[in-house]
Amino acid sequence: MTADIAAILAIDGIATGAVYALVAIGTVLIFTVTRVIFIPFGDIAAFTALTLAALDAKQLPGTIGLVVVLACMACLMEVVSLARAGELRAVPKALLFYLVLPLIVVGTVWLTMRFAPPMPLRIVLALLLILPISPLLDRIVFRPIADASVLLLLTVSVALHFALVGLGLLFFGPEGVRTEPLTSMAMEIAGVHVSGQTVLILTAALVFSGLLFLFFDFTLIGKALRATALNRTGARLMGIRPARAGTIAYLLGSLMAGVSGILIAPVNTIFYDSGFLLGLKAFVGAIVGGMTSYPGAALGAFGVGLLESFASFQSSTLKDVIVFSLLIPVLLWRSLASHHSEEEVEE
Repeated sequence: MTADIAAILAIDGIATGAVYALVAIGTVLIFTVTRVIFIPFGDIAAFTALTLAALDAKQLPGTIGLVVVLACMACLMEVVSLARAGELRAVPKALLFYLVLPLIVVGTVWLTMRFAPPMPLRIVLALLLILPISPLLDRIVFRPIADASVLLLLTVSVALHFALVGLGLLFFGPEGVRTEPLTSMAMEIAGVHVSGQTVLILTAALVFSGLLFLFFDFTLIGKALRATALNRTGARLMGIRPARAGTIAYLLGSLMAGVSGILIAPVNTIFYDSGFLLGLKAFVGAIVGGMTSYPGAALGAFGVGLLESFASFQSSTLKDVIVFSLLIPVLLWRSLASHHSEEEVEE
């Protein structure tokens, strides 16, 4: 391997790692706030790419129907729950959040697509369609079992992933898609060709990581999320509602997964089941970070991207085996170094 090839592989690995980093940070965010290892995270990213491809082809994506069905189910469950608890005054707010807002998004996408919107607007529409999916799934699937063990939540999460994969095949078909490049810019750094898409991916990862840092450190909602992540019981005693914190975490996670899907779609062919490998490789990065550290998850994701890039040069058929083999020593190390908190013992 020459120095030029190594530089090209390193740049490719860093770009891939940046996408994994966004997914890994979102995975850590949802896990720390809700205790759910959200396996369908990669599916949300893949759905975003497939939704954008459908909008590019001037077709209404199946995610429109998915959002409508999920909104109706979540709204019904919330209204019934409020009625049982005797909190009927909160019903209008539940109707607004779980039904009206998602339907406004669907209506906006349907109306806008009648006027052949430009590409930047199509990207915004794809993100708007994806944003409600995770919070609605949280209300339907995870909220009723929020106090269950982490193992049960993980099992349900895996089942939800397979359900979404099936829906993805139904909505988008078996063919893969690749969207238009977001930029045609290119440059040379130290004699190595770097595409504008690579620069855009790195910039997006840095910007979103920075915004997330500012959100957690300088906003009241961000501090509430951090408090919930550190100690759910203590946060509840301070008046922070874990359910609301979980909804915000799922919204932020959806946004990061959606951005990841938009960024990776022009450089990789995305299929209805591509989200599994994307989410799993990001999960390896999150495991390296201990599922609690955002910088650790980001660094782990960049490491996975670099390892995958160099492994694909040596053997493209064994690159996934090499990447996932990283899990074994990391899991052993984490198992020996981990300490159970009092909250975990109580659970």
